[in-house]
Amino acid sequence: MADGQLDGKVALVTGAGSPIGMGRVIALAMLRAGAKVAMLDIKDDWLQQTANEAREIAGDSAVSTLVADTSRWDEAQRVVQSTVDTHGSLDVLVNLAGVHHRSLLPPSDRPLAFWEQPVEVWERMIAVNSTGPFLMARAAVPGMLERGWGRVIGITTSLDTMTRNIPYGPSKATHEAMVAAMAPELEGTGVTTNALLPGGGTNTMFVDRDPSRDFASLVQPEVMGPPAVWLASDASDGFNGMRIIANDWDPALSVEENLKRSSDTAAWRQLARGSG
Repeated sequence: MADGQLDGKVALVTGAGSPIGMGRVIALAMLRAGAKVAMLDIKDDWLQQTANEAREIAGDSAVSTLVADTSRWDEAQRVVQSTVDTHGSLDVLVNLAGVHHRSLLPPSDRPLAFWEQPVEVWERMIAVNSTGPFLMARAAVPGMLERGWGRVIGITTSLDTMTRNIPYGPSKATHEAMVAAMAPELEGTGVTTNALLPGGGTNTMFVDRDPSRDFASLVQPEVMGPPAVWLASDASDGFNGMRIIANDWDPALSVEENLKRSSDTAAWRQLARGSG
C-alpha cells in the first residue's frame, strides 16, 4: 500500500533490474510511496523479473520498463523522453546503473594492478559509471528546470573504495564529484542533486558470489529505500549537494536525527581550500 510521500511523482531508476540490487530496492520503495516508476536496465531478463514484482505492488500503470545503455547520449535522450511520454513527466532521476570491473575481467586469483588491466576495461567503466550519470542528468534536468522541481540522486560509494579499487573506485569518485559540481548550478531552481551510498560492502551482484561467503555480514540493499524516498520527496526541498550514508539512516528516528548521523557535504567540499 502506498504511503503517499511520493504521490504524483514520476521517477526513473537506472540499474533497476538486478533481483538482489539496490536499484530494485529503490524502485519498489518509491512505488510503495506512491510514485510511478520507469525501471531501466541493460539486462532485459532481470528487468522483466523485477518489473513483475513491481506491478504486483503498484499495478501495471505505475510501472514501465526501458532497456538501454545509459553511456550513450541517444539512449539517454530516448529513455527520458519515453518516461515523460508514458507517465506525463519526470521528477526524480536515480543514477544507479553501473558496472564493476570484476564482470569485465577473466577470473583471477589476485586483483590486477592498474598497469596490468586492459585499457578497454577502464574505458567501459568510465563510460558507464561516470559518463552515464552525466548523460542522464543532461537529458533529464532541462525538463525539471522548466517545471521548477526535480531530484537527481547519484548512487556513489565509500571513500575507501574510491581511493583503492581501480578502476571502479575512481569511476564512482567522478560521479560524486559531478554531484558536488552540479549542486551550486542548481541552487535556487527547485531542482536538487545529492549522493546516496550504502556505506560498506553490499550484498549485490557486485560482490563475489562465492557460496561460502557470509552475505548476512554485508550491508543489505534494503537500507537504500528509506533515504532514497526522502531524497525524492517534497520534504527534502533545499537539501542540495550532500551525501547520505544509507546504512546510518534509521527509519525509527526523525529526519533531523538521521541527517545529523548520516549526511555530509558531497565530495567532502568542506575540506576544499577557501571553504571557510
